[in-house]
Amino acid sequence: MRGVLIGALVGVVVLGITAAVVVPEAREWYDGRHEQTSSYATGKAAKADRDSVPSWLPDDAASVEYAMRTTGGERMLKATLNGDQLPGSCEPLRGKKAPDPEISASWFPWDRAGEARGRCGSYYVSLEDHTLYAWQTNGDWMQENRRSSSAE
Repeated sequence: MRGVLIGALVGVVVLGITAAVVVPEAREWYDGRHEQTSSYATGKAAKADRDSVPSWLPDDAASVEYAMRTTGGERMLKATLNGDQLPGSCEPLRGKKAPDPEISASWFPWDRAGEARGRCGSYYVSLEDHTLYAWQTNGDWMQENRRSSSAE
């Protein structure tokens, strides 16, 4: 009887340790499988490769990093611009607070929402030393798609 009890206890401990390791790994895999990242030499190359890269990104932007979630409209990008101005079609935020990005990437700083200077289409943008950071939330993407479809 004592041996059975010890065997059962060892089984429970092994299952607990296995669950503690496997469940987080499975969740990370599941969450990450719907995210894609890409790198491009120029804005023109990025737009040619992916329809979802925003058209307002200058063709001559360099070192473009792009991340997206395939199950929604969450997007983010980083690019080096030639000048120290946002693209011409962008508008200032005028005191509105930008939401935090809903996805993450190692090349995108976590504190960008507080640095947002404007909106380019449905993207919030910040610019730091010629480096453009831009992100789009799923809600803004959905709103933009509703506007586009009602305009047609």
